[in-house]
Amino acid sequence: MHKKNILSLLGVAALMSSVALAATATANITPSATVTATCVVTGNPMAFGAYDPFTGTALLQTSTISVTCTAGMIPPPITMDQGLHPAASSTVPVPLRQLSNGAAGLLAYNLYSDAGATVPWEGTTGVTSPVPTGSPITMNVFGKVNAGQTTVPAGTYNDTVIVTATF
Repeated sequence: MHKKNILSLLGVAALMSSVALAATATANITPSATVTATCVVTGNPMAFGAYDPFTGTALLQTSTISVTCTAGMIPPPITMDQGLHPAASSTVPVPLRQLSNGAAGLLAYNLYSDAGATVPWEGTTGVTSPVPTGSPITMNVFGKVNAGQTTVPAGTYNDTVIVTATF
């Protein structure tokens, strides 16, 4: 038993001497990342439905766009171009959009930032998005096909409008 204690003491002493002789060195690593200010914009279709040129009634429709920007950014302006078939007198700040049937038919319409269809959504200053949170933010888009367009031929009319977030 005495021999067992001596061996145990020698084992402990050996461990202590190796710990006492061990040296250490340290270093730091410095992970980093840069989060970029960026946005993703998604547009949704706006189907006006059937237009009767003789009722004297405009078609009104609502759609949405989704804007997702990096949290903490300055809210970017959201602009819309004139579409593929702007009227001859259309400009970026005052768009006069038209749907086309692919031939000679053009149907005047516009997109607005307000439900009363009084403020055209244009391509110069646009509409400021809500404060970015990093999550999708939905913005309403209001559309109106003007009444009284009695000379448009029958057919299916379309347009494409580019929505842009400038950041």
